[in-house]
Amino acid sequence: MKRIAIIPNNSKDIGLVNTKRLVDFLCNNAGNNGVKLYMEEAYRVIAMNVNYVPFAALYDEIDYVIVLGGDGTILQRAAECARRHIPILGVNLGKVGFMAEVEIDDIECALKKFLADDFRIEKRMMMKTQIKRNGKIQFSFHALNDVVVSKAAGEKLICMRLFTDGEEVNRYMADGLIIATPTGSTGYSISAGGPVVDPCMRLYVATPICAHMLSVRSAVLPSNKEIKINLDGVYGKDAVVTADGDIQACIKNTDEVIITESEYDFELVRIGGQSFYDTLIKKLS
Repeated sequence: MKRIAIIPNNSKDIGLVNTKRLVDFLCNNAGNNGVKLYMEEAYRVIAMNVNYVPFAALYDEIDYVIVLGGDGTILQRAAECARRHIPILGVNLGKVGFMAEVEIDDIECALKKFLADDFRIEKRMMMKTQIKRNGKIQFSFHALNDVVVSKAAGEKLICMRLFTDGEEVNRYMADGLIIATPTGSTGYSISAGGPVVDPCMRLYVATPICAHMLSVRSAVLPSNKEIKINLDGVYGKDAVVTADGDIQACIKNTDEVIITESEYDFELVRIGGQSFYDTLIKKLS
């Protein structure tokens, strides 16, 4: 028995047409072992043969999550699933889809393989970020793609210093600084000129955003060392810290952004035989 949570994206699956299609297929093709489906209470209209539970209880007793949307929808659920070691299967209703590998036209074929256990689990590193203020941890959160320190609205440039295990790597005058995982290297980081990294590697890519410098390059840093970002107090600008696109905190000169490798790995269900590099060429050519 596979216990599966179905998580749709309302803005991408208009009328939840594809969600209903997925639920019906799973219920009708589960075979002897069967499946037990779960959804949030807000989706009670989907079908009768689904267990509807409050959001807080959705992850308590499930084995897998199927997300219908895109990479952004997966990112919203990544931390909660990683903490519980729940793999995610992504159905792509978006544009790029590096993690959401199943295209909607291939959904039935992919689900047959999933029900037959014809898939593999791919583990991706995540990073843990802490905001330290006056020597105390004020905020703590996990990210799969990236953590970004960027200028506050209305500000011009910010000056940042990047350290790894206490050793200064560089000083940046820029709109911001992206610290990306290998998974996040094909996201915001690549748009800022960062390199593409195989998503199963374990490292960080530090890439400045619109740097006001004659020569600037991305820095590739080992994941087993602590990363620290400070604002340069001479310039006195506040900044905003985001994780996977969501604002987490505002920081000041005396604050420290500390990034370490998370104790959790994100687990992604892989069904097709297409490699990361095949996808890269297809999506970004």
